Amino acid sequence: MSIRATEIGDIIKEQIAGFDQGATVTNVGTVISVGDGLANVYGLSNVMASELVEFPKSGTIGLAFNLEEDAVGVIVLGEYKDIEEGDEVRSTGQIASVPVGPALVGRVVNALGQPIDGKGPIQTTKRRPIERIAPGVIQRANVDTALQTGIKAIDAMIPIGRGQRELIIGDRQVGKSAIVMDTIINQKGGDVICIYVAIGQKTAQIAQAVRILEDRGAMEHTIVVVASAADPAPLQYIAPFSGTAMGEEVMEAGENALIVYDDLSKHATAYREVSLLGRRPPGREAYPGDVFYLHSRLLERSAKLSDELGGGSLTSLPMIETQASDVSAYIPTNVISITDGQIYLEPDLFYAGVRPAINVGLSVSRVGGAAQIKAVRQVAGRLRLDLAQYRSLAAFAQFGTSDLDPTTRSQIEVGQRMTEILKQGQYQPMPVEEQVAILWAASNGFLADVPVDQVRAFEAEYLEHLRTAEPGLLAQIVQRKAIDDDLAAALRTATQNFKGGSRFAARSATPTTTVASGSIAAR
Repeated sequence: MSIRATEIGDIIKEQIAGFDQGATVTNVGTVISVGDGLANVYGLSNVMASELVEFPKSGTIGLAFNLEEDAVGVIVLGEYKDIEEGDEVRSTGQIASVPVGPALVGRVVNALGQPIDGKGPIQTTKRRPIERIAPGVIQRANVDTALQTGIKAIDAMIPIGRGQRELIIGDRQVGKSAIVMDTIINQKGGDVICIYVAIGQKTAQIAQAVRILEDRGAMEHTIVVVASAADPAPLQYIAPFSGTAMGEEVMEAGENALIVYDDLSKHATAYREVSLLGRRPPGREAYPGDVFYLHSRLLERSAKLSDELGGGSLTSLPMIETQASDVSAYIPTNVISITDGQIYLEPDLFYAGVRPAINVGLSVSRVGGAAQIKAVRQVAGRLRLDLAQYRSLAAFAQFGTSDLDPTTRSQIEVGQRMTEILKQGQYQPMPVEEQVAILWAASNGFLADVPVDQVRAFEAEYLEHLRTAEPGLLAQIVQRKAIDDDLAAALRTATQNFKGGSRFAARSATPTTTVASGSIAAR
């Protein structure tokens, strides 16, 4: 059978029309050198900053870190010993990102968002880039809602608002992690999703923290992001950014999130290691010049969004470990200048048994006071000032108070009792209504006749009395959010009834020293 020329033309046209194979262009480079978790790659001319690249031979992923004229510095996110000189490197076209969404709640993941808790894959398809520009001024709203930590000393004197950045600073082993763990536990049953980012900690210590959260039912609202001391420095470097991306997903959905960075000192150390390996010029204490920008671009992403954007919030509690209580070192001063206040934990107070060991003179909250409910402001109005005055007078107490004038002696005695009241056991967060009740009793002189060593016993029995005999009173504090004349009278009656029927009635059922509401100084 013969084929006509017109048919041949039709066949060729049909085949051309059906040809849909597109040309793929892959940006490829070659490894020049590799070592200590960083590979120098020749080529990759079109790679972007923070873009993921692939080492096909070993299957490892890397992150484009240094973009130089004739080479790219790639930090290897994983094992680098299988990468050799001459290996091929391919760009992926994807900026570093992590999975986000409700499926992560209750899970323990690494810095790349991969599950490491043995509970199977995370069922989410949504991802977010780990680096992102922080919300602008117009997109933010005023911080006006309290984030209750459950810790009396913080909620009363150094309040934290939703959308705030409050630094927790102090030497090692003085209770920094205990404060954030209490805060996470206190969100149980609330509307705050917590993200705990563990940076450079021992694996056993992280496992213990996860177990504590599980035992107290707090993992139901918590995501744990882990970059332990055993992980490479690049993973410790990106871990806080990964956790922040997960928190931003919650914030932009109109909900509230709390993120804890434990701690940014180790994060800065990891960034210094990566930068020095990448031959970036070192500056003060060998940190690169942009270490301030490292933490500012991270912490500025915490915000309270405007109502037009859903009104969600992301609150951050960064932690810094000082050396020998030196808060004037490079990294501590950097982060202090970025955050909206700091909670300073003093070793001397910790070893003296004052826990949490908060130094009220050096601790401050720059925006949280606007977020306190009125009832807390009423009972804690002068608490910071009076405690600071007591600390300055406390040196005299060790020599006895017989030679002191009555006003100074009264300040010292009341300060001793308030110091006892503000002590709190670990993993025992307290509801705000109970905080208000005991601080009201203390500020109105009901503890004046209670021996100092009996103050905490008084507190425990008094709060138990209110829970059982006066439950409606605590509910009214929550409902009214302020102590009016009627509520003050009901609190006075309930407190007098408790003292009259308890072992603390031995001295007097009526306070001998009346203190103005909101002040602990004897008048």
